[in-house]
Amino acid sequence: MKKKLRIQNAKIIICLIISAFGYGQNNTENDSISNKLSEVVITKEKKMFTNKNGNIKVDVANSILNATPNTIDLLSKLPNITISADKENITVIGKGNPLIYIDNQKVGMNDLNALSVDDIKTIEIINNPSSKYEAEGRAVILITRKFSKKEGSQTNVSEVASFKKEFNNYLGINSSFKKNKWEWKANFNYNKLSPWESHSIDYQIPDADIISNYNVATANTKRKQFIFGGSLFYKINEEDYFSISINSKLQSEPFDINTTTYNKNGNVENNVITHSDNKSQKDFINSFINYSKKIKSINTQLFTGFQYSNFDQDSKSLAQNNFNNTQFELAQKSDQKFNVAVFSGRADFEKKFKNEMKLEYGGLYLFAKAKTNFEILNYETNNTINSIYNFKEKNSAGYTQLSGSLKKISYSVGLRVENTNIVGQFKNDITPLISKNYTDFFPKAQFDIPIDSTKSITVNYSKSISRPNYSSTSQGSTYINPYFLYSRNINLDPTINNQISSSFQYHDKSVKLTYYKNTDPVYSSFIFDNQNKILTFKEINFEKETGFNLEFTLPFTYKIWTSTNSLSCILNKIEDDSAEFITTKPYLYYYSSNEFKLLKGYTFVISTWGLTEQKEGVFKRKSLFIMDLGVSKSFFTYWNCTLSYNDIFRNTIYKESFTINSISSTARYLVDAHEFSIAIKYSFGKIITTEFKEKNIDDNSNRIR
Repeated sequence: MKKKLRIQNAKIIICLIISAFGYGQNNTENDSISNKLSEVVITKEKKMFTNKNGNIKVDVANSILNATPNTIDLLSKLPNITISADKENITVIGKGNPLIYIDNQKVGMNDLNALSVDDIKTIEIINNPSSKYEAEGRAVILITRKFSKKEGSQTNVSEVASFKKEFNNYLGINSSFKKNKWEWKANFNYNKLSPWESHSIDYQIPDADIISNYNVATANTKRKQFIFGGSLFYKINEEDYFSISINSKLQSEPFDINTTTYNKNGNVENNVITHSDNKSQKDFINSFINYSKKIKSINTQLFTGFQYSNFDQDSKSLAQNNFNNTQFELAQKSDQKFNVAVFSGRADFEKKFKNEMKLEYGGLYLFAKAKTNFEILNYETNNTINSIYNFKEKNSAGYTQLSGSLKKISYSVGLRVENTNIVGQFKNDITPLISKNYTDFFPKAQFDIPIDSTKSITVNYSKSISRPNYSSTSQGSTYINPYFLYSRNINLDPTINNQISSSFQYHDKSVKLTYYKNTDPVYSSFIFDNQNKILTFKEINFEKETGFNLEFTLPFTYKIWTSTNSLSCILNKIEDDSAEFITTKPYLYYYSSNEFKLLKGYTFVISTWGLTEQKEGVFKRKSLFIMDLGVSKSFFTYWNCTLSYNDIFRNTIYKESFTINSISSTARYLVDAHEFSIAIKYSFGKIITTEFKEKNIDDNSNRIR
């Protein structure tokens, strides 16, 4: 009897469900309940960080990181990434300078400065990039921008008030509009900044009986930045799309530098105060055109992309010296102009076979042209130096890569070939100063061996190259005092890297061991002009660099607490005949980001990172420890407020010592990173669902991966 009753009840419930479903399809004006239930969305809260074999992926759009005022500062908050004191170089711990990609195109530091944080969806740090990427770099920072799957328009207005030594202000507007297959995006940022920095160097030149030191007590800048961009995205069908984007940054900055110097040459001692008035204008523009097409007849995906970028810099400086508290006298006047234009085009093909095997092949062509106008007037000798230097580089590359699985083992093997042709020549010279033409082969291989559903082993080998950046082609120099100059080096050779690594992954935790060898690595050095008693600081190619890196990535989640932790034990050895070799010892890099989801929608984040003392054969660097705090809260759906307190212990101080060419030095750099900021964002507009399904625009659709 009970069994029959249960069967009857089940039938009644099934009938009610079917009836309700049928009733829900008949949408009437009085059916308020069915209108409210017209769409049910099941969401899963996204993690800020995810890890696979040591490759870290960061969800920027849905985290507190979205309130960071600029992209460079955002990268500095990510695991295994450090930013140089002048914010001109990015380093991945144990990997050196990475390649940087925005969607499908390789970019540089200027592109990052021109990219709005509000336009970023995710950032991925790839430690083992495939042959599809340019061979330049042992790691890739892949930035994926936002593209909407819903129709309508939305505008975000953000304001960040930053309190450092002086007040800094960031104002931004980011807007998007989507209708059917079309999407338009535009952004505008106006930043009014007052960065501050200070550095000092003590050095001794025993062969010339010189002891000297200088201290840049103040380097105050009043910087104005206009950052703007726009993009158009057209989804042709499920597999095909066309996009075009342009972004630009215009920056002007007058800045004064005051330097105190002590110099002892034999029995002659001088105390000098140097004051320099400087003006700099930097304009950058970058544009992309991308087209993706599915060739169904041969089951191949085609991607073509074209990129043009132009960077223009005009720097003027007037320096004067006061010797031994007498009076200021004019020392040097300089006018330096630098322009570089780069055009590149690429074509990539991807063919999938029925047995899950995938063949990728393609090519790239790049042409760069740089020009330097250099004029310096020396008031002491009344001599003027004029030079015009032209630089051209052509790079042609082709690659092929095969990936798939053999039984349970996944594999990816590839080969990239690159030819580089460089010509550098002063305008009045008959023959080029630099003429290089070389071809290199870059093999790469990776094997993934699963142990069970939770554990796997990955083995990787790669060869890569790191070329000098285009700014090194500039003949520019910076006057510090009568005895010291910073200068570029146009004769730098590329660095060749070979590395092999193996990693073990258990769930989302991993451990990785890497061995690498660099030939012709680039580091700073001193060149002393004994006749004029001037010391020049510039980069040169060292002999070699070798090292081991043991890296642990340990994320975990417990109730409201999500933590991402990275620990690297590094043994790095730098060698050169011109440098004095010191002891090489292992050092540690550590990073920990901890996010707490509190009541009433508050998010609290505390992150720390640091380095222990580093002894790397030539260079000795002091330890570093940085801690940042942040709290974020959304109000009424449209408002978001974030409070940040960065470098709370004022520890962003870089110290370095080394001896090269019999010149010993100790340098100290202070960066204005101690900051309290308030970020407010207001979003308005109407977003609705769309019938056009963009299945390929997701986390796994980026075709250069």
